[in-house]
Amino acid sequence: MKRTILMLALLLMVASLFAQSEKFTKAMEKNIVMLDDSSSMKPEPLQDLANAFERIGEAEKTQWLPYYYAAYCNVMKGFMMNNGQNMGGLADKTDPLADKAEALLAKAEALTKENSEIFCLKKMIATLRMMADPMTRWQTQGPLAAAALEKAKQLNQNNPRIYLLEGQDKFYTPEQFGGSKAEAKVLFEEAIKKYEAFKPESSIHPQWGLAATRYFHAECSK
Repeated sequence: MKRTILMLALLLMVASLFAQSEKFTKAMEKNIVMLDDSSSMKPEPLQDLANAFERIGEAEKTQWLPYYYAAYCNVMKGFMMNNGQNMGGLADKTDPLADKAEALLAKAEALTKENSEIFCLKKMIATLRMMADPMTRWQTQGPLAAAALEKAKQLNQNNPRIYLLEGQDKFYTPEQFGGSKAEAKVLFEEAIKKYEAFKPESSIHPQWGLAATRYFHAECSK
């Protein structure tokens, strides 16, 4: 009798955990779908998504992905400032977003070690800081961005987002400082190949970037 009661209790516990896991996944999927909607790539919708992911993270404290996506949304909101054009002088607006993203990413990294996706976001945060004041920050934030991207590649050279970020660097950097649309195009082509072969661990693991890669590749072809 005691054994039967114990088995029933275990089954109920497993069922409860499964239901919680399913609820978490559905909540994440709902918000991730919105990240793929171009209308969400504006400061206000991105802030709403950042808040939503952070709330999920605070409810599911053992999951790194909500904090990761909340950090990603804050970074992207920073890049969307001034429509992504001439962000120099916007440090008062972008630095708080970089700070917030960094804090959220630290929570994610505490839950997943040596993760290529984490270092891709570290690269993006450093780039956001640098773009707000490139003349005085490139010597500090530039090397941080490069080191984070190199670490991301060491951890998973098949991560397509690495090559997207490398391509964007080449695309936006003036030629006199090492930029090249031709080299960027090659990197975007490599990224597209990696995306085609890439298999995320689940429906809620990072998959973003393919649409942006195709856009930049087309721009390099003009």
